Amino acid sequence: MDSSIRNNGVVINYNDSKIGDTVLFFIHGWGINQSYWAKQASFFSNHYRVITIDLPGFGKSGKNRTSWTVEEYAKDVNTVIRALNLKNVVLIGHSMSGSIIVESAITYPKLIIGLVGVDNLKNIGLILTPQMEKEWAEAYADIRRHFKANVLEERKHLFSPSTDSAIQQRVLKDILSSDSVIAANCLEDLDKYPFLEKLKLLHKPLYLINSDYHPTDTLAFEKNQIEYHLLNMGPTGHYPMLESPDRFNQLLKLAITKMTSNSRNAKESPSF
Repeated sequence: MDSSIRNNGVVINYNDSKIGDTVLFFIHGWGINQSYWAKQASFFSNHYRVITIDLPGFGKSGKNRTSWTVEEYAKDVNTVIRALNLKNVVLIGHSMSGSIIVESAITYPKLIIGLVGVDNLKNIGLILTPQMEKEWAEAYADIRRHFKANVLEERKHLFSPSTDSAIQQRVLKDILSSDSVIAANCLEDLDKYPFLEKLKLLHKPLYLINSDYHPTDTLAFEKNQIEYHLLNMGPTGHYPMLESPDRFNQLLKLAITKMTSNSRNAKESPSF
């Protein structure tokens, strides 16, 4: 059943299985909604408390604000954590929500035991030049003018040759149904988020369940001594939880088992 919480007057629509000591908190990606986690919610809810939300600006959540930054979205997540009195939280973020779960864990770390990025954090070593910033600003101006055309052009980056046509149609329909101004602002603000700097502040287990259709720059993690664990989905597109849910669920189960086991061991270890 849908429920809602407000953060500074903005409705956050969510679903909560309500039972379980460990919480799996699923956050969807750009232009879509919490229904994309349906097969994960049904698979994991027998053993964990499962929370899914619609980020403000998308799905059934409110649109009545003007700031769509990573930091604002992290405040939304943390508002839900506080309102529901959640503990032992694993944050699971798809696409743009990789940045949101990182920011949430940095700003509200005590109740979060680990993070799972889903097809994201692939190019954390990218250094923006003034020329790139200028080109990206021009690109976002064009997205605001010609939203549909840009989304349809982007499809070659969203889907792999193996992505089922029904999934492609669903994703494109949902993105094109979203508020184009909010969608463009989200992406532009996301590009300004200092991933590398933030990841160095994380100090939480980080697992990445990524497709190798677009490879992950693992050297950037190693060069900057950022601990991570890469679980390879194979050649799916950008929506592995839809495209190959059984494999995705098994990889997520592996990540959760490792994180929760390490968390229990840490709590049980004596301190002197």
